Amino acid sequence: MSLSPIVPTSREENGAERERRNPLKRRVTSAPFPVHYPARMGEVDASQRHAELFYLQKQIQSQTPMVIVLEDGEQVEGCIEWYDRNTLKVRGRNKTLVYKSAIKYMYKLGDVGR
Repeated sequence: MSLSPIVPTSREENGAERERRNPLKRRVTSAPFPVHYPARMGEVDASQRHAELFYLQKQIQSQTPMVIVLEDGEQVEGCIEWYDRNTLKVRGRNKTLVYKSAIKYMYKLGDVGR
């Protein structure tokens, strides 16, 4: 006795039998799973992460006017209101949400000549 599944067949006009295909049956393919890349390719180690969080928290508490220079050269001026893992919210002439991955560097507004 065979354990193979029973597949209904139908006759074509020329008398040959063919298998009916179930349109809802999924084909098994060997497609790879999608790859998700983080916003920042190289994750920083814990000590650098803590230093970054301490610096940002200090600037938020003292409401220090900051200049944030982006990768494309644009400058955003204002005080940092809050931050999370990927963004900074800056309050200046208007409120701006800046991705950390787009920041080239930042400095305090009065430290231009140092």
